[in-house]
Amino acid sequence: MLLGWFLWGRQGSEKDNLQRDLESMRGERDRLKADTARLTRELEECGRARADLESQLRNKPAASAPVALLSTSTDSTVSKPATGERPPKLAKAKSPKAPTQKPAAPNSKPANTSKKDNLRRLIGIGPVNEGKLNKHGITTFAQIAAWTAADIKRVEEYLEFDGRIKREKWVQQAKLLAAGKEQEFAKRFPTADSEKNT
Repeated sequence: MLLGWFLWGRQGSEKDNLQRDLESMRGERDRLKADTARLTRELEECGRARADLESQLRNKPAASAPVALLSTSTDSTVSKPATGERPPKLAKAKSPKAPTQKPAAPNSKPANTSKKDNLRRLIGIGPVNEGKLNKHGITTFAQIAAWTAADIKRVEEYLEFDGRIKREKWVQQAKLLAAGKEQEFAKRFPTADSEKNT
């Protein structure tokens, strides 16, 4: 009988512990549900605010909009659906300040359609990156060789890189290949044109 009381008391305390744990878990579940609902509302508000800002940017004339905002919105957020519309605005806004930035602009493609280089010869450019570059109108070594710091920054944004172009010396490689200096290219960049390239 004593053993029965002992077991009954032990089961009762285990039951109380389990009920406390269950209540704690229910409270945590309710907090997580509330947090999820709050974050969902905040996300929807951010989406509406972004849409409003993009609408305002589209409706402003190119000359009055900051160049950094135009290049960011053109290259990273809406480059796929509006490649034909936005680059001319970007070129107009930049042309009085820096005409040398045109080689990386998407509107440079028509001038170079007759001669398309194999960009995969450069260290760091594989089929995926070559496709992305071609999509933005970059098809020749001469275009890459003429890149400025601003061009590199813009290209890294849509390729989703951070300093890789400079680290891998794309511009220096492209300058050698555009000038036809194959031997110097092979000597300075021996791993180019190989399987290890990408």
